Amino acid sequence: MKFRATPLSGLMLIETTPIQDERGRFLRLFCETELAPIRPDLHFPQVNLSTTFQRGSVRGMHFQWPPAAEAKLIRCVRGRVFDVAVDLRSSSPTFLQWHGVELTEDNQTQVFIPEGFAHGFQAMSDNVELLYMHTASWSRDHEGGLRPNDPRLAISWPLPIAQVSERDRSAPVLNDSFTGIQL
Repeated sequence: MKFRATPLSGLMLIETTPIQDERGRFLRLFCETELAPIRPDLHFPQVNLSTTFQRGSVRGMHFQWPPAAEAKLIRCVRGRVFDVAVDLRSSSPTFLQWHGVELTEDNQTQVFIPEGFAHGFQAMSDNVELLYMHTASWSRDHEGGLRPNDPRLAISWPLPIAQVSERDRSAPVLNDSFTGIQL
């Protein structure tokens, strides 16, 4: 595994290298030992798979408030997405800045999103599947969200937004009272 830093501290791109021969391909998605340089003792008690049917659909921007804050390791296993993370850490010099990266079933890239970030993505093809590995179990009492089209974030989605859930569409717009996440 190769690690590439992004402009947002702690948000890492992880390039994996498949082993391939005439029979097919083998790819290690997670190895605690190999990921130790970015997060020692990384454990994932929850793994999810999402399917998004329509190109242009947006899911997110979701996060968990402490004490249920979670890190995520995300990989596209089918199709293409524009994956976005927003830094919500109140003490971070990149507070409320976002970073986007294209993840595809073929580019062998994963993204590691630390605690204190919101996450979302836009489907760049139909029938996209994302694999999410979470360091904490989901908690309804601690879930949070930002509007994908919040003017303060000004996320540059590559396609016109085709679909957004009611939950995401009705998330609050950021204002000066939002002080971020303290970890």
